[in-house]
Amino acid sequence: MNLFIFGLGYSCRHFLDRFAGANISGTVRDAARSPGRHDCETLSFGPDRTDPAIAARLAAADVLLVSVPPSTAGDLVVARFGETLATSRIQRIVYLSTLGVYGDHHGEWIDETAPVAASSGRRRARTDAEAAWMRLAPERTTILRLAGIYGPGRNALINLRAGTARRIVKPGQVFNRIHVDDIARTIAAAIASDRTGIWNVCDNEPAPPQDIVTFAAELMGVAPPPEIDFANAELSDMARSFYATSNRVSNARLKRDLKIDLAYPTYRDGLRALWAAGEGADTLSK
Repeated sequence: MNLFIFGLGYSCRHFLDRFAGANISGTVRDAARSPGRHDCETLSFGPDRTDPAIAARLAAADVLLVSVPPSTAGDLVVARFGETLATSRIQRIVYLSTLGVYGDHHGEWIDETAPVAASSGRRRARTDAEAAWMRLAPERTTILRLAGIYGPGRNALINLRAGTARRIVKPGQVFNRIHVDDIARTIAAAIASDRTGIWNVCDNEPAPPQDIVTFAAELMGVAPPPEIDFANAELSDMARSFYATSNRVSNARLKRDLKIDLAYPTYRDGLRALWAAGEGADTLSK
């Protein structure tokens, strides 16, 4: 497999650690964030630069994995390489999107048939990007809508250790999570499958965000931070946007079509495993 990755971020690097083959190239915005693997060639790509070697690597690729988020101006990869990709030899395109494309369903259960956001802003940029990729190569494109990502080095245990965890309470607010290991396994399944389409990649148990912090504190044997009413919380515009929708998202189609059996079906399973691996453990010595 000749794999090219636009955006060697947290999820894609985790995928490489577990499933990648011998011929790998990918892009970074900052050379300092290179995966540091001898078998992964890294090339620069961003709004203000495009490594000229990217075109040749794309021409040789069998599989394309895309995690570069769009801006309000559109999808940068489609804008720069859309014509090339439309006629390329690439057999499979996997685009990593987000459950944030859905509008607010007030805590009700939804699946992939639920309406996506039609308003302006980040959600609309994502839905427009999904549509652009589907127009580009519908017979080759799979879209994975990811829930809130956690895993090694990025979880409530680490936040508690750092003193940055907060229990912000907004009545009725629930959301799904997904462990990065399960994302990696889903990417591998999507590449191997002969099916294309859109799948929600999320756990079995949507929950209020404060519950995740409370459970992490229980595992660590420390007191959780005090609850903060959402109305009084100091949040950035981006952080506040995560509370704009409340949905319980179903992963039934993921399990049925891609035969995914989640390693961490709930946040409790994931946090227990991370705690057992030593995440956040040095809090107890402080």
